[in-house]
Amino acid sequence: MENFWDKVLQFCQTTTKTVGDRLIADFGKIQAIQKEDGSLVTKADRSSDNELRTAIINTFPEHGVLTEETTQIFPDSQWCWIVDPIDGTTNFTRGVPIWGISLGLLYEGTPVFGFVYLPQLRQSFYGYWGGNSGLEIPTGAYLNNQPIHTNQDSPSKSHLFNLCARSTEILKNPFPCKIRMIGVASYNLLLVAAGAAIGGVEATPKIWDLAAVWVIVQAAGGKFIFLDSKPVFPLQIGQNYGNISLPCLVVSRAELVTEFLPLVEFLGKSN
Repeated sequence: MENFWDKVLQFCQTTTKTVGDRLIADFGKIQAIQKEDGSLVTKADRSSDNELRTAIINTFPEHGVLTEETTQIFPDSQWCWIVDPIDGTTNFTRGVPIWGISLGLLYEGTPVFGFVYLPQLRQSFYGYWGGNSGLEIPTGAYLNNQPIHTNQDSPSKSHLFNLCARSTEILKNPFPCKIRMIGVASYNLLLVAAGAAIGGVEATPKIWDLAAVWVIVQAAGGKFIFLDSKPVFPLQIGQNYGNISLPCLVVSRAELVTEFLPLVEFLGKSN
């Protein structure tokens, strides 16, 4: 199994670097159009989606693929990749160099490996989290091949908590930390895994925003909470995940759930 994980990591590193280099050439130069769900898409999203999907099929022909821009129905496959070709399309089109490529690998419907590459920041996050899968996995989280861990501090006004654009209603009440808005769902939560932020929340993310990050955050020692009471994993075969939002809270350690959950849990009730 060790050779398999080496192959998975090398594939992600090589493929996202190739796709990322091509996307940099379009950075800030192309227009986006609005999809039915209100999110943006560009020709770069679609070409990146196609390139990533083709690379997965050629390298792992027995694996299924679910992507943001192509097939959003979860397949009947023991292994499945979930792809976000450009996380942060608004940043990408507006010339803000914080955007990424996200790849999550699921086993029997649950993520066990995640990889997120931010081309212009030259940052590669990845992690392994076996959970109850029964797989032999080298559990851990990494940034540019160096181990990362969540921040173990107690919240204060000198610590950061990340919001998304649709969660600003939280600020109507006093909040224990400084607020940041990144504009990229994956990076928002990965900053918790890396210890830069103590928590983060996303109000309307989709499965391609979270599949990779769910692994990395937990492998780094963080706690990932879905605000809807319904279980998310394992994903259901035949389910279309294109219009399903998955509001979530991420905190740097389990003990902080009781402090932050009451402040953000209303986001789950509104979806």
